[in-house]
Order: sequence, then structure tokens, then C-alpha cells
Amino acid sequence: MHKVGLIVNPIAGMGGKVGLKGTDGSEIVALARKLGATAEAPFRALQALKELEILKDSIEIIACPGAMGESVAKKCGFKVGIIGPAKEETSAEDTRRAASEMMKLQIELLLFAGGDGTARDIYSSIKDSGPVIGIPAGVKMHSSIFALNPKRAGELALLYLTGKVKELREAEVMDIDEELFRKGVVCARLYGYLKIPFERRYVQNVKAATPPSEKYEQEVIAAEVVENMEQGCIYIVGPGTTTRQIMQLLGLDYSLLGVDVVSNGKLLAKDVSEKQLLEIIDDKRSKLIVTPIGGQGYILGRGNQQLSPRIIKKIGKDNIIVVSTKDKLHSLKGAPLLVDSGDGEVDEMLVGYIKVITGYKEYAIYLVSF
Repeated sequence: MHKVGLIVNPIAGMGGKVGLKGTDGSEIVALARKLGATAEAPFRALQALKELEILKDSIEIIACPGAMGESVAKKCGFKVGIIGPAKEETSAEDTRRAASEMMKLQIELLLFAGGDGTARDIYSSIKDSGPVIGIPAGVKMHSSIFALNPKRAGELALLYLTGKVKELREAEVMDIDEELFRKGVVCARLYGYLKIPFERRYVQNVKAATPPSEKYEQEVIAAEVVENMEQGCIYIVGPGTTTRQIMQLLGLDYSLLGVDVVSNGKLLAKDVSEKQLLEIIDDKRSKLIVTPIGGQGYILGRGNQQLSPRIIKKIGKDNIIVVSTKDKLHSLKGAPLLVDSGDGEVDEMLVGYIKVITGYKEYAIYLVSF
């Protein structure tokens, strides 16, 4: 009987669609709920566990009560061992305590659904005492402890439990200062390493910073985008330093780490939520401008959850404009651009080759996958 630990951070990712850039702290969680945020992590944990259903009769899931893991595991029909008391509101300390207790029970593998903050809590509790796979469910996921998406997390767990993946590697646990992040400052720190079952096709890279030397390339990319903007069209500008140059060239205020909306050379809205975006674009002609995350290649699903499946469906694949410096593409070493929208149908729709603006009148054709 395989013994697998499962920790779900119920509040992870709640701040994404409402534009809060994270859910660290009780006040931010309360604000997210007030803005209409819903739990994302349990659904994403469910997606991962579905890949393990083939082993259902030979797996016992060790989980915390209710939303921290029990509910999801039982929904998939697994035998569940419960640890710890039931709580209406959970905390980082609950995550740390659960991880430590699971290791004492000699679990084979620890699955957790959350973001960088959850990974950091688990690291502080267990260090490198056992293999871990992160199910990406947060807003910010700089760490390389996470699978590419929830489905891949489940597939990797299956390969490890059946002995088809045996290699364990150390993966970085990174986290940023959320208060500074909300002010447009990215201050990331390496906290340590956790061991993960390693198979290149299933895990994401650590996020890479953009070097100052890319500024000229970003400026000429911005010139190409602005020159081709159409009158009467709404442009949704995603976060990033490359897209920032577009806003600067237009002479408009912007949110470096949020989503802004422009039309006819004017700022319509700054740092918007999914709800605000839906109201703004309605049935109007709209285009979306995004740039890949350095080192990882994500164009959707990491740090821009405001660009939800509903938004993407309204805009359509043909109206997504991808911009990237050549160095950023080269850093992917042939790996595809990635999407993890949370909706399998939308991810499938986005798969295929897409034009990427890499300079003034310069383009590359690049594969998108998930």
C-alpha cells in the first residue's frame, strides 16, 4: 500500500483573479473574499489526484481534515487517513505541522497544492527529508518545486509511485515579499531546496530575472506593437518588463505587475481584476498582449490569473499578441511556451504555433503547449 501525503492550502491562488497578487495575511484573504474570490487550490488538487485513480486501491492518502485535503481525496474515492484537528480557518502553521507529522508517518511522497508561500512553509518544516511534488495553485510560483500544471503533477506522482521515475533532484524554493510585489517591486529570495521526483517534461524551471541589457530589445518590440495598434480596439496589457515598455511608449501610467487596459492611445483602466476586465471588454473587439516568464516560458497562468479562461475565450487565440526578447526565448532551450489557465479546454485551444514579436518587424514562430 502506497502512503501519500496531501496538503491543500485552501486560500492559495484566491487573490489572482481579483488582482491582489497573492493571499499572504488574513487581511488580504478577507479582501479577496470581499471582492468575490473563490478557492482555486482544491479544484487544482482534484485535477492532480484524478491522474492517480488507476492506483486507487493501492494508495492511502494522509491528509488534514476538510478543505486542507480530506474533501478532495474522498471526492476521488481514495482511502484517507486523517491527521490533526478540523479547523474553519487554516494557517501556515497548520501546513508546517501537517508536513512534519506526515514525514513521521513515513509517507512515500508529499503532494501539496499551493504557491511559493506554501512551498516555503513545507521546506521550513521538513527540509529535504522526503520527496515532494508541488501542484501549482498560487498566484506567484517562482520555485522549481512545481509541476507544469496540476495534471502533470498527478502524472509525475504516478510515474514515481510505480517506479518509472526514480531520480530525485533538489529544486529551489523561492518566495517574494508580497507587500513590495503589490507596489511593483519584485524581491525574490532563495529559501532552500526540496527533493522532487525529476522528469524534465513534467516540472517547471525556476523563474529567471530580466537582465537590464534587454531594455533596448524591449523598446523596439514596443515600437512594433504600438505602430500596429488599431483604432477602436481594446488592448489588454499583461504584466512584465517587456509589456511595460509598451505603456511607457504610449506615455501612459501602468502597473508593472498588474493588468492594464488601453484603447485609442488612452488608459481605460489600471491594475484590473477578472470581473473588471469582463465588464470592460464585454462584446467589444479586444486583443491581449502578454510576455513569457523568464526561464519558465509561461504566457498564461502564472502571475496573470486575471486573464482567466472566460477572458481568453472571449478574446480568442487569434487575438493574443505574444512579445518576447530573443534572449528570453533562447533561455527556454527549445522548450515550448506554456499555458496553465486552469481550464483544460482552454489550454487545448491555445496549443499550437503562435507568432511572437521579437523586435521591430521581427518575429518568431513558437510552439505553445501545457
